[in-house]
Amino acid sequence: MNNISLKKFILISFLSIIISRLLPHPPNFTSTITVAFYLPALFGTKFIIVALSAFIVSDLIIGIHSLVFFTWGSLFLIAYFAKYFQKFYFRILGVSLSCIIFFLVSNFGVWTLSDLYVKNLEGLILCYTMAIPFLQSSLIGTIIFSVLIESLLCLNNTKSFIRKINTIN
Repeated sequence: MNNISLKKFILISFLSIIISRLLPHPPNFTSTITVAFYLPALFGTKFIIVALSAFIVSDLIIGIHSLVFFTWGSLFLIAYFAKYFQKFYFRILGVSLSCIIFFLVSNFGVWTLSDLYVKNLEGLILCYTMAIPFLQSSLIGTIIFSVLIESLLCLNNTKSFIRKINTIN
């Protein structure tokens, strides 16, 4: 991937997070987790700054909330985690596990910082149980966005393969 393509991909990634968070959508049905996973998985952990910056910008627009350190922290965990999932099948597994990381960390924040749940094991379990619909929406959105990214990667690889074959002839 050349430098111009990389810059375009980064810009598209940045904007996709912001747009998917700002447009009306089902709760947690955004490209955030997908992009936070794929940028470091494909280009290295230094690219998490793109996803985190977009998340921060969109939070500034939507409104800062008490859970930002939990949500932003989960993005850092996802980015670190992503570097271990380089191959296609592992990436699909890794991005799905990223939803679980986001779910566990962000809802731990809900349990810790809100008055909605009793501060004991039962309250924590209730918090996670009540958040399952958000996890479902997150998984569906993340898998859809992952399929889109993987499709683009396949197309790009296919074009590269065709160019290589054409230069031989």
